[in-house]
This record gives sequence, C-alpha cells and structure tokens, in this order.
Amino acid sequence: APVAFRYERSVRPCLGTTIAPRRRSSSQDELSLLESALGGRLSAPFFCVMKTYSAKPKEIEQRWYVVDADGQTLGRLATRIADTLRGKRKPQYTPHIDTGDFVVVVNAEKIAVTGNKLQQKLYYRHSGYPGGLRSRTLAEQLERRPTEVIRKAVKGMLPRNRLARRQITKLKVYAGPAHPHEAQNPQPLPLD
Repeated sequence: APVAFRYERSVRPCLGTTIAPRRRSSSQDELSLLESALGGRLSAPFFCVMKTYSAKPKEIEQRWYVVDADGQTLGRLATRIADTLRGKRKPQYTPHIDTGDFVVVVNAEKIAVTGNKLQQKLYYRHSGYPGGLRSRTLAEQLERRPTEVIRKAVKGMLPRNRLARRQITKLKVYAGPAHPHEAQNPQPLPLD
C-alpha cells in the first residue's frame, strides 16, 4: 500500500531536525518524480515532544464553595457539583488524583424539577431481606430526606471507583439555609 506523505515547502520541526519519510516501496524514483513535480520536498509528519502534566497530591489547592439550591433544577445543579468535586474545570485536572474542591449545598429542600417528576420519579432501596424492596416518590423523599435527593443525583454522576467514593465525602448538603462551614469561608460556586 502506498504511504501518504505530507507536502511542505518549508519544514520546521520542533527540535530543529527534519524527519525523513518512511517508504514501504524500494523504488526512490516515484518519490523523486513527485518531489520534482511539486517543486519541494516531502516530509513525514512531525510532532513536538511535550510532557503530560500530572498533578501531585501535595500541589493541589482545595477550595470551598457554597451553592444555594433554591429554585435550581436538580440535574443541572448536580452536574455542576459533580464536575467541581472531581476538579474537571481546573487546568491541573488529573483523572487518577483527587483535584476537586469541597461543595456545601444549602436549601436542598427547595430544589426544582421539571415535568411531572415529583410524582413519577421513584427512589428505591432494599432492606436485604426477601421482598424487602421499598420505594418513595421524589415528593415523599423531599419531605423525609431532602439532602439525600441531591447526594444521590451527584453520586450517580461520579465514576464507580474508590476515588469517587472519596470525592463524594467532600459534598456537604443541608436542607435549610444554615451550614456549619463558615470557618472555611466558602465562596459562591459560579454556575455557568
């Protein structure tokens, strides 16, 4: 099979060297005819040698953010919180290192949902005994345990591994407007 070459009039590799093309055929006549017809030379693709940045646990600065869930849509808020817990919007994000921040959610009982989800969305749990499957609607869950609604939504958006189990502990959810984390001076989370 013929090799696809890239034509360049002026080749400027990253390290100041030209990389010779690899040819599968032994005839150099085809290559020289092609070069003379194009009035230049052919070179193989070249790449800059760059090292991938990997964050170290000591280099990470973890911030505290506070989110008011009053009137916010459940899924959209949970997506933003999950990205913040993982550190996805930081330039030093590394998939296998916990680069995320702490998130404090207040007014969890005033979360909004669209459509008819208050009556149709079900939360299941099992006692472990035969026939022990129990379910609650979203409206019942918001009355009884409103913090669990946001926690389960965020947990479902995290990976299923040990790192995610450590990251979900950085989520602090409170039903009312008060929280005990004033000493950490949490900043408002930008929801863009």
